[in-house]
Amino acid sequence: MKIIGNIYTDMPEKFGVPRQAGNVPELEGKIIFNPPYNVAEAFAGLEEFSHIWVLWQFSESIRKDFSPTVRPPRLGGEKRKGVFATRSPFRPNAIAMSCVKLKRIEHTKSHGTVLYVTGVDMMNGTPVLDIKPYITYTDSHPDAKQGFAQDFVDYSLDVDFPDELLQRIPTDKQNGIIGILKQDPRPSYQTDSNRIYGVKYLNFDIKFKVDDQKLYVVDVI
Repeated sequence: MKIIGNIYTDMPEKFGVPRQAGNVPELEGKIIFNPPYNVAEAFAGLEEFSHIWVLWQFSESIRKDFSPTVRPPRLGGEKRKGVFATRSPFRPNAIAMSCVKLKRIEHTKSHGTVLYVTGVDMMNGTPVLDIKPYITYTDSHPDAKQGFAQDFVDYSLDVDFPDELLQRIPTDKQNGIIGILKQDPRPSYQTDSNRIYGVKYLNFDIKFKVDDQKLYVVDVI
């Protein structure tokens, strides 16, 4: 399987990356393709679509051994589900797919064709395997059953981000980190209200704690 490029985002580590694409629409990504896949001809017509599927590699989660069950973090890390009933990164083939919004396409001298997308759920530098256009009449199923994932559709935390700390983040990136924190980066089994967690975002380390359904940012380093 060929790696055709990489996506570059504001998230340098796995912890804090949104669990699903589109959960944080403000998060941006830039896909740079390797030759010969970066030629403009390969993208002719893609500008007619608003969203694309990105197939990518769980490059930080590749395992040699196969486990038929996993513990989804949203279920508290104790309940097991079949790996093929989850979107766990620990799979026989470490392949993921994300539907993201195509913001714009640029044809550059240095990198060839570059795609700018939003709503990403990938770490910075994640290998990209393929892209395909999102087609509503075949890809959208509003009446589909969602299994145990249905319980978390509307899950969100209130975020208390003191203004003096928020201003350390570039203005155009503030909504991105607030969106990440609203999604609650912690595994569900972490319930200690006194524990301080850290999420890496851009070049910052965002320190926070959670009490009940409210997240408090305590420092930005």
